[in-house]
Amino acid sequence: MVPGSEFVSQTGRTLLNLREMLLRGDFNPGDRISELPLVARLGVSRTPIRLALDRLAHEGLLEVAPAGGFVVRGFTVADIWDAIEMRGVLEGTAARLAAERHNGASELAALRQYRDAMEAHSISSNIDTFAQYMDLNEAFHAEIVTLSRSPLLRKTLDRVIALPFAAPSAVVFANARVPNAAHNFAVGQEHHHAIVEAIDQRHGARAEALAREHSRLSRRNLEAVLADRSLLSQVPGASLIKLPAVV
Repeated sequence: MVPGSEFVSQTGRTLLNLREMLLRGDFNPGDRISELPLVARLGVSRTPIRLALDRLAHEGLLEVAPAGGFVVRGFTVADIWDAIEMRGVLEGTAARLAAERHNGASELAALRQYRDAMEAHSISSNIDTFAQYMDLNEAFHAEIVTLSRSPLLRKTLDRVIALPFAAPSAVVFANARVPNAAHNFAVGQEHHHAIVEAIDQRHGARAEALAREHSRLSRRNLEAVLADRSLLSQVPGASLIKLPAVV
């Protein structure tokens, strides 16, 4: 029996709500997550909560407790670097496949549109327009995956970027407040332009190398944020990082 659209949408909303709670710091690493308190808190039945918890465990934000149930997962800085590196590998592969598989310049219209719209923004944009930039950035990266025509790659990448700090825009907003922000922002814009042109010209190896280099900006940005921990509150999922003690 196929679930009704109302049940599916309820499950989807529950998943989004729980993921947001985890990333904004409502729970700490090691906290046990129980279904019944969430029923009262979210106002939904146990079934969509159970499904959402299973999905979050699959994404890697929760871990299955030895005695049953789930606990909130914590991440070391090394975990974060590995996640960013894996995203770079996968997005590089997506860019190469996009260069090899696209059927002409007309298929790149959406990708160019996202790139051009991002170029209209600057690092000094206000919070509303910068939020628009982050949405465009996510759409740009997603469109490259679409052009790769690889459902398996998309599924694998979706799992990686579900982890805190691995998504393309994870630390963009906080990075706007660190030293060298304008330089890093400009480099990112140059990468976007070069990636589109490499895909258009079917230079697969160049597109792959550019996309991998572009992903490393995320590490550079997060390293700057970690150097000034007052900025961590602006980064979703910061409470899940197991940071070394400041001496």
